[in-house]
Amino acid sequence: MRVPIIDLLSWACILAGSFFTIVGAVGLLRMPELYTRMHAASVTDTLGAGLLITGMMLQAGLTLVAAKLLFILALLFFVSPVVTHALAQAALEAGLEPMLHEDRRRGVQDAVQKTREAQAFEAAK
Repeated sequence: MRVPIIDLLSWACILAGSFFTIVGAVGLLRMPELYTRMHAASVTDTLGAGLLITGMMLQAGLTLVAAKLLFILALLFFVSPVVTHALAQAALEAGLEPMLHEDRRRGVQDAVQKTREAQAFEAAK
């Protein structure tokens, strides 16, 4: 006999996962550039698929199927952000600049340069 609370939790996870997957798909279509589209895809991967798999695990109960779904979920959570980061780094290396309202990278480069100058000054004393 199935516990109704587990069914409710399972369906809540499945519906929430479906919602985030649909929102991510719409984000892929509406976002203006590669980097924001990658963000929408990574949200879909981790949150949407994660909730869907969690809902399926609750439906499966304590079985071998649930163990396999847990393995897929762990693989998804560890591999998806790494792949998204590698894709973003490859796009940057290829020269694809992100569309920014303000470029904060210059401030970081200035701070690094000042730190190096201060370290060189301290070492020269």
